[in-house]
Amino acid sequence: MSRCLTTRYERPIQMNYKLVIFDFDGTLADTFPYFLRTINTLAATYHFSPINPDDVDQLRGMDARQLMKNARVPLWKIPLIANAFIRQMGQDIGQIRLFEGMADLLEQLSKQGVRLAIVSSNSEANIRRVLGPETAALITHYGCGSSLFGKQHKFRKTMEHCGVKPGETLCIGDEIRDIEAARGAAVAFGAVSWGYTRVDVLQGHPGIHVFYTPEGIARTVLGETGR
Repeated sequence: MSRCLTTRYERPIQMNYKLVIFDFDGTLADTFPYFLRTINTLAATYHFSPINPDDVDQLRGMDARQLMKNARVPLWKIPLIANAFIRQMGQDIGQIRLFEGMADLLEQLSKQGVRLAIVSSNSEANIRRVLGPETAALITHYGCGSSLFGKQHKFRKTMEHCGVKPGETLCIGDEIRDIEAARGAAVAFGAVSWGYTRVDVLQGHPGIHVFYTPEGIARTVLGETGR
């Protein structure tokens, strides 16, 4: 599953994963504050329950199905709301930034020969603008936008595109639905502690990595121990 590389210090690295598939919102990019600023405007437009600031911590412990039930959003409205959110973000893209250290992480992994992909319901245009041209060019494959089949299907298509097996792939995200999709695609999963879902909820899912820093991701992918 792994392969041996050499750093600029001529120290061999035993790589654990050949492909890392990143989520975007809440994983690479700090979009949660923007989400909170924007969602209640969409609630008025699409007639679903707005978010009370006092409920944010509780909501961060819910999965997608629970969130929809809490907001009383019918299934048919979800694509409309998601597309409206993505369009609005495109207009406000200057408000979105990568989390500290994530651009450096992508560069480090790419230099060591790891293939990088992004699978997200956000648009490729939005993602590329936030990454910037140099960082965006490090990404081997973008699987973006809404999909009838969901993330599990996108993970499989990404691996097929990159010519990488499930056992050589690590998916990294911040939501319970990401964990479920990775399990469905039979790939390893790593949850970041700085995203949408509370870290204590993520820790309750066995068999996954939980990352507290970008450096922890690098150590796991490149075969070094510890976080």
